Amino acid sequence: MAAITAAMVKELRERTGLGMMECKKALVEAEGSVDAAIEELRKSSGLKAAKKAGRTAAEGVSLIKISDDNTVAYILEVNSETDFVARDDNFLNFANDVLGVAFEKGETDVAALMAGDLESKREALVQKIGENITVRRIVKVEGPVVGGYVHSTNKIACVVALTAGDSELARDIAMHAAAVNPRVGKPEEMPQEELEKEKDIIKAQPDMEGKPAEIIEKMMGGRIKKFLAENSLVEQPFVKNPDQKVGDLIKSAGGELVGFVRLEVGEGIEREEVDFAAEVAAAAGTGKS
Repeated sequence: MAAITAAMVKELRERTGLGMMECKKALVEAEGSVDAAIEELRKSSGLKAAKKAGRTAAEGVSLIKISDDNTVAYILEVNSETDFVARDDNFLNFANDVLGVAFEKGETDVAALMAGDLESKREALVQKIGENITVRRIVKVEGPVVGGYVHSTNKIACVVALTAGDSELARDIAMHAAAVNPRVGKPEEMPQEELEKEKDIIKAQPDMEGKPAEIIEKMMGGRIKKFLAENSLVEQPFVKNPDQKVGDLIKSAGGELVGFVRLEVGEGIEREEVDFAAEVAAAAGTGKS
């Protein structure tokens, strides 16, 4: 059996980023060959990544990349299990690599995007940090003028496309949408099921009870109009100037809203509730049945 030296363990750790004990074990199995140990670790990384795949990854980052001519943008969400990892340079570098490849290839299908080298990088990162990591979604946004905004925490990103204006205006509107979170760009884009749901809510409100049908209809119309104004980007008061609607701001630049995409990390992911006190008690042998 080959002697495993501290220098060999150190080299393998530096080349893989793995822990000391895992590197030592790999070297023992590879009879002291660093290259053979790396090869075996790469072969096993898929298995180790799969073991993490069932764990909920609802933290992470949302990032954007915009073309130099401000006509095309890609917006991406990559998830981790904890916010601590989401702030790690290795995780951020991986997310930016994914975004760069998507931008270069013009790819928005996550499965197609991750096939090959990127999936190998993901598996290696899962092995290194010990958390599940998933590339959740990537969206392409195009228009005559495109601008984007990413919140300082990387938790919320937004891209806006306009028919005219400049990228700074588009960025300002993206910042507004990131902060205010409109459901749709324009009132007419609100899904009918959302309108029907809101109407049911309004009808059930106490002040509707006992009123004539025509009064209810009139009140309904006013409240639906308010609902649409509050939830449509172009109808919202602009955060930098509440006296001006976002739509009017766009019109003042001679343009119209083409569309927007807003990604918030973990939005729509069902998070597993963990009773940490129970887990600690069980680990300490003090849990009660």
